[in-house]
Amino acid sequence: MKKVLLFLLFVFSFSLHSYAQDSIATARTVPDTVKIGAYVMSVHDINFHDKEYTMRFWLWLLHSNPDFDFPNQVDITNAKSIEQPTVMSDTSSGKIWCLMKMKTTMKQSWDVADYPFDKQHLTVKIENSEYDSDHLIFQADTEGSNFDSTLVVDGWDVCEFNVSTGTNEYRTAFGDPSYKTQRSNYSHFHIDMVLQRDAWGLFFKLFIGMYIAFLISSVCFIVDPTEVEPRFGLPVGGLFAAVGNKYIIDSLLPESSTFTLVDSLHALTFLFIFFTIAFSAISLIWIADEKHSKAMKLNKTGGIIIFGSYVVINLILVIAAIL
Repeated sequence: MKKVLLFLLFVFSFSLHSYAQDSIATARTVPDTVKIGAYVMSVHDINFHDKEYTMRFWLWLLHSNPDFDFPNQVDITNAKSIEQPTVMSDTSSGKIWCLMKMKTTMKQSWDVADYPFDKQHLTVKIENSEYDSDHLIFQADTEGSNFDSTLVVDGWDVCEFNVSTGTNEYRTAFGDPSYKTQRSNYSHFHIDMVLQRDAWGLFFKLFIGMYIAFLISSVCFIVDPTEVEPRFGLPVGGLFAAVGNKYIIDSLLPESSTFTLVDSLHALTFLFIFFTIAFSAISLIWIADEKHSKAMKLNKTGGIIIFGSYVVINLILVIAAIL
């Protein structure tokens, strides 16, 4: 009986020791949780051509690990440049509070498919450059995070704002021999803003030259088809004006492989000016063949068809961009 009790005591002691070791190991692998939030003060210097903008914001972190040195460890992964932040910190009830005033120049791939009726999604991606997700996890302070009520972005309205956290996987261990695979994960914090352009004023400023060019070319339909010089000179002059207008707008925008609203409207204008020239040429040929009445009818019908179709297709393209 005594041997049985000793055996049971041994088994119990071993189990207790193993449980204690497992608990210690588990405690060591539990990452520290850092509460993080942001307050955006300004978004300015929006530059489409250089694909960048500048943002100023407050960033705060609340944690209990004295090894974390966020002023030197915070990394904004999609920033072009980061100014040295102004830092304030305090300790209360075992918690370390760090507040940083940030100013960053951000990289941005502008979506200009619907320009100038475009929406732009601005995202600031923040990580800790030293500690991976096994040691540090961000928790978003959604209640405290916001943007300043006086924030004004010229020509834009802020229609969405939110903050979120997640994990970013890198397909490398950055040469760290402690990793068993070439994968590493880092907790990230995102500041997301959606800007919508107040576009109608800009739209008319950009495209008024193109529309005037088309109207000038359409004037040829009220000129007698036998008047060769104005019948062909007006559309050709309008075509050159439309081409110049497109080059001016393209200089304001980043290079894009997609067919944008700007491209669509100008291509439509080029095509319909070509149709205008084609109708004039056909009318002139029919007059030369002594089909004067037929040429006049074509001239009148062609003018109505070209002008009406141009207006309708323009409306469809613009409405599609707005929606």
